[in-house]
Amino acid sequence: MKLTSQIKPISYLKAHAAEIVRTLGDKREPLIITQNGEAKAVMQDIESYEQTQETMALLKILALGTRQIDEGRVVSAADAIKGVRERRRAH
Repeated sequence: MKLTSQIKPISYLKAHAAEIVRTLGDKREPLIITQNGEAKAVMQDIESYEQTQETMALLKILALGTRQIDEGRVVSAADAIKGVRERRRAH
């Protein structure tokens, strides 16, 4: 994805808001809004936003797992299954 075509000044956003919202949903590409020549905001369609949030959540889970492995806070699969079975029997 080439972002250079997706950079617009805030004046463009003000003048074309409805068109931009429609296009965001169709193209599924983010739009970068500039103010005084500096990038200030990113607009994207809701589906892309939700997908990004889900991806971020998965990456956080992976990072947590990696940290736990590095810290030695792991249990073998066999031990984990054994523990689950023992807890089920106790109830």
